[in-house]
Amino acid sequence: MSETPKKTRRVRFLPQGVEVEVDEGVTLLAAAQKGDIYINSICGGDGVCGKCRVIVRSGEVDTRTTMLLSRDEVRQGYVLACLTRVLGDVEVFIPEETRLEEGRVEIDEDAQRFRQFTGPARPVTELKCDPLMNKLCLQLSPPSMEDAEPDLERVYRAIQAKCDGIGELQAGFAVLQSLPAVLEQGEYKATATLGRRGAVTEVIQVESGDTSTHSYAVAVDVGTTTVVAHLVDLNTGQTLDAHATYNSQMKFGEDYIARIMYVRQNNALDELQQTVVADINRLIAVMAQRNGIELRDVVGVLCSGNTAMTHLLIGLDPARIQKSPYVPSANHVPVLRAAQIGLRINPRGLIYTLPSVAAYVGSDITAGATAIRFDEIDDVSLYVDVGTNGEVVLGNKEWMMCCSASAGPAFEGGGVRFGMRASKGAVEKVHIGRDGKVSCKVIGDAAPRGICGSGLLDCLAEMLRAGIIDRAGRLHPEAPGVRRAENGAEFVLVPRESADLETDVVINQADVENLIRSKAAIYAAVSVLVESLDLTVSDIKDVYLAGGFGSNVDVHNVITIGMLPDVPQDRVHFVGNGSIAGAKMALMSRDAYTLIESIAAKMTYFDMMQNPRFMEEFVSASFLPHTNVEEFPSVLKELPV
Repeated sequence: MSETPKKTRRVRFLPQGVEVEVDEGVTLLAAAQKGDIYINSICGGDGVCGKCRVIVRSGEVDTRTTMLLSRDEVRQGYVLACLTRVLGDVEVFIPEETRLEEGRVEIDEDAQRFRQFTGPARPVTELKCDPLMNKLCLQLSPPSMEDAEPDLERVYRAIQAKCDGIGELQAGFAVLQSLPAVLEQGEYKATATLGRRGAVTEVIQVESGDTSTHSYAVAVDVGTTTVVAHLVDLNTGQTLDAHATYNSQMKFGEDYIARIMYVRQNNALDELQQTVVADINRLIAVMAQRNGIELRDVVGVLCSGNTAMTHLLIGLDPARIQKSPYVPSANHVPVLRAAQIGLRINPRGLIYTLPSVAAYVGSDITAGATAIRFDEIDDVSLYVDVGTNGEVVLGNKEWMMCCSASAGPAFEGGGVRFGMRASKGAVEKVHIGRDGKVSCKVIGDAAPRGICGSGLLDCLAEMLRAGIIDRAGRLHPEAPGVRRAENGAEFVLVPRESADLETDVVINQADVENLIRSKAAIYAAVSVLVESLDLTVSDIKDVYLAGGFGSNVDVHNVITIGMLPDVPQDRVHFVGNGSIAGAKMALMSRDAYTLIESIAAKMTYFDMMQNPRFMEEFVSASFLPHTNVEEFPSVLKELPV
């Protein structure tokens, strides 16, 4: 018997005004993905994060009940998009807190925040400027009876005369085919574009005349949440432009584990690969247009990112990253033709990806460690990248240990009722007095509509100092600003009349617990690494804090909550986006590129998932600042009696 064809239904999304046709029974989240509409979904559709709140305006749906929605929200028509299936034609409204500001929008103002790099707080040795790609103008002598050398060898000879020690040269068939016409057209004045591929230098293309002044490349930080691109002039090393966008893969899951699961369950590797490549293409096109640059003059792209994002960018199956024994397809991906993965630059341009260390320590960490010149650090130092996967490097120029701890997305706004990214309307700094009075600094001088990572960190520290929460993170029901709510106690951070929402912005008990778990994972990773090497916190000379926080974090509060050890505050340095800084270094210097490979090779990966001490330390760190408060003498002085 033939199967009964599925009924199709129309789903209209507001305020976008986008309408899609889907099979009956499909979830609203899947319908939004089909319409290329972003709906916040940190858990990737598992129904546990509560971020995909939407309002069903009309039509028939089947939705599962959930404790993540209050009775009042249910009465208003709120449902979770991942738990709601389409049964008829439906009209759905996506509230502001569930969508990106202005939908899937490239971010100019926020690009500055996402690309901050403070740099090391000490002198470092400069690396030789010697780009991985460059254009070289060649004045060739025309062939004659006395000089009958073939065209390709003639070009090779001219390149070697200008570049000492360039090593082996090679050229593809397309270059060889076009070479006679190109040389004759330019009367034997030509420009060769060179790209380094290990010990070999490829002649990427040969153009007639002198085009050497038009030579550009792009460094890209392929982040799980944001994609940041810098346009670089290869002749001067100057950064001409920077642009950033939210990673459009977020519609498949906000963390990369959720995206890997989506790939496995839906055979969707090509879909995710094309999605992030489209983001990069848009960034490059915008920057090229703003600077009057032809895409054919962009001859290369260099990318850094965590191991999973590199796999999804190149089109490598990431499935084994998620399951034991957690083995990536490669830590060192060979240099590829950019067109092979769909990048729209010079058709023969190259794409480089920096080396990773393991499944959960990627090239964003090796790039960041290079950016602060870990290879020149004499004393034991600590590098911490705060994100969904908190990565830690401990060591100096002689040795480096690294690990990853699943910190969760709390400090990126995930798992927190009013958590959001660092964009307009996000509370980024908070002060709370003993009387419960709150003062906030909001990004963009706008009315608050949520809290970003630095603001959440401030909240936790300030609530502890003000006596609003105890060291176990419990909200005191009698404390100023605390009230009872349907799902437990909550602290009012911003009242409704001051917010850009129809409700108060609050921090509730579940939010506090999520934040404590996140900071505890990072501290536990640091603690286990230090202990495993028979060191103590006092042996750590400097701490480098990287991630989306940039330089907006209050180091006093970082230590108060126990996310970092209690070291002198002047020893904590904010790196910002170390990933993009290291990527640009590698792009402009073959020595830096080699250095990153050397640093990656020097890092020894320490597997926290197989270490029983990690869970013990995690439990001990799940207090404010720690179970053993004596480890934080500077904080102990400030705690309320």
